Amino acid sequence: MEPVNAWGNASLESIDPEIHDLIEKEKRRQCRGIELIASENFTSSAVLEALGSALTNKYSEGMPENRYYGGNQFIDEIENLCRSRALQAFNLDPAKWGVNVQPYSGSPANFAIYTAVLKPHDRIMGLDLPSGGHLTHGYCTAGGKKISASSIYFESLAYKVKSSSGYIDYEMLEERPMEFRPKLIICGGGGYPREWDYGRFRAVADKRGALLLCDMAHVSGLVAALEAANPFEFADVVTTTTHKSLRGPRAGMIFYRKGPKPPKKSGAAEDGTMYEFEDKMNFAVFPSVQGGPHNHQIGALAVALKQAMSPGFKAYAKQVKANAAALGNYLISKDYRLLTGGTDNHLLLRDIRPLGFTGNKFKKVCDACNITVNRNPVFGDSSAVSPGGVRIGSPAMTSRGLVEKDFEGIGELLDRAVKITFNIQKQYGKLLKDFNKGL
Repeated sequence: MEPVNAWGNASLESIDPEIHDLIEKEKRRQCRGIELIASENFTSSAVLEALGSALTNKYSEGMPENRYYGGNQFIDEIENLCRSRALQAFNLDPAKWGVNVQPYSGSPANFAIYTAVLKPHDRIMGLDLPSGGHLTHGYCTAGGKKISASSIYFESLAYKVKSSSGYIDYEMLEERPMEFRPKLIICGGGGYPREWDYGRFRAVADKRGALLLCDMAHVSGLVAALEAANPFEFADVVTTTTHKSLRGPRAGMIFYRKGPKPPKKSGAAEDGTMYEFEDKMNFAVFPSVQGGPHNHQIGALAVALKQAMSPGFKAYAKQVKANAAALGNYLISKDYRLLTGGTDNHLLLRDIRPLGFTGNKFKKVCDACNITVNRNPVFGDSSAVSPGGVRIGSPAMTSRGLVEKDFEGIGELLDRAVKITFNIQKQYGKLLKDFNKGL
């Protein structure tokens, strides 16, 4: 048999030139294209170095100091450091908040929450996907088809945005829980360009006796930099992915309240009731939802969290918002329709329907021009496959050093892409197969 070290220490290029070549092609694509997908970013070299480290080799089921496998003394130190940095990055008191950094990503983090605090068929409420919500918040199609595990295993009812403005319909939010009686209300989403009124969500949850979960996956980097509203003031539990505006690896975190609960009435004495999330959350992550944690992700996340506490990151987050606003203003100046008429954060949701074609066709033209965007449902859409919107984000190109003037230039390119899309459809027809021929 060929000795292990003969191939175990060889380079990727020599062992698997096919995969090596594809990785190099993807690196060139990222470097040479204009990356505008709101849920993507370019992470740092230090984070990539940790991701590709020997931490990949270690198995460590359980929590630090309570593992099922031996040899975890340094893994325990890394995870504890990551947890400490997570609380520091979001200015949280460790006596009042705990965090689990083991979720593989945001979707399993959310499902771990549901597993911890709900029973099958309990009721949940989240923002509807065409209104800017997320699949894992209980999405069902307009026809009632259950799409995600959150809607398959739990009963869900969506709140929505107003058709006239694109802003969350807070009046609907206040009415529906009284009828539906959810046990959990979810705020946060992947396609909502405005700030969230967390205080209003808290009031609704308290009135109904529901728990409040904030999924801050998209804006967690802005929250850490104090460039977005703070959900920790109001939520019971907060989840996030870490690879978006936070510029970390592809991983997830769950933050949960701990310690004594505040008195229910202003001025009342504390009754000694304690939050009971910690054991439930940790048990839900492992062994309920996941197996052993991905230690290379946790190590890389610790690096990203340290970077997120630097002055440079705070300046970066401020620039992310400024760039998104500059692009939005440019598109509006060209009479394009943006949901809510602009943005408060890192993303824009562009309504393509008035132009007479779908978001899918516009995305295809952008792909051909080395510009990446993603098609996205907008309010009123019945199909996520052929939606009427496009989502555009500023974090990735801001990571590459672009400022407002550069994003105005990107706006010009997007304007040209619209005209190309229109001309192809006009010449070849509306059917996608015909459009693709003309592309």
